[in-house]
Amino acid sequence: MLDPNWQNPYSPSLAERHHNQRVVRRFALRHRIPLTVAVEVIGVALLVAGFFTNLALSAVGLVVMVAYAVFAQRDLRRYAERGQLLGAQMLAAFDAGGDAIERLRLVTVLDRLAATFGVDNVSAFVVADQGYNAALVPDGMNYSLFVTSAIMQDFELIELEGVVAHCLARQRLGLLERESLASVSNLSDDARQSLAGQGKTYRADEVAAASIRYPLGLANGLRKCARQRVTTNSFFATATYAQWRWVFFDQWSDRSESDLSDLDDVELRARALEEW
Repeated sequence: MLDPNWQNPYSPSLAERHHNQRVVRRFALRHRIPLTVAVEVIGVALLVAGFFTNLALSAVGLVVMVAYAVFAQRDLRRYAERGQLLGAQMLAAFDAGGDAIERLRLVTVLDRLAATFGVDNVSAFVVADQGYNAALVPDGMNYSLFVTSAIMQDFELIELEGVVAHCLARQRLGLLERESLASVSNLSDDARQSLAGQGKTYRADEVAAASIRYPLGLANGLRKCARQRVTTNSFFATATYAQWRWVFFDQWSDRSESDLSDLDDVELRARALEEW
């Protein structure tokens, strides 16, 4: 008999998306804990004092708490939306790359896969860099996909499809808000990684490979990333990349040796897909 509660493990679930949204909200709330506690203490004190002395104090206490709740909700929403600025910042950090044929090739792949993943309002850019990498990031209410000219020149079509599918899978999993906020926040590297979600690229690989039905295409792209050594004049050797790394297909382009204990390592991700 068919189980009506069965969930495909290789499809993004609503629970996953909600979990990633809650991570962002909890992160924003932690920064307001001292002020929230202070307002609540004052509000409760006024309510209690008003009950025993003057009811007007109780009214003041209630107004204070309600007003703070409205203010906090708006502030939390603005805080969570900070990552939406990343698309414009990234566009300014890169030079345009690729020729007309390469740009058309990227747009064609994106259009086909965006329909598969149910993602729209995505603008595609080929950026000039000899490192293999790509990123899908929020850009206001839309999204921007950045793919390096090195990928467009050296990757086969099925490998390019794997890279783009991986980026779109992150959106379907609800990871982009976490990753973009981690990239623009003033945090330590460990805190950025925790907020972005350690090991989440591995999960995005699963979703992408299942959607395009050819794990080896994505695995081959990861293999090429594992073999590359970025040059000193590459964006992926800069401090800006170190801050933004969490949104990129290869989060560790500047890593000189593979770390097979790290689920985000491209070598390990390639091996996992090859054994699938």
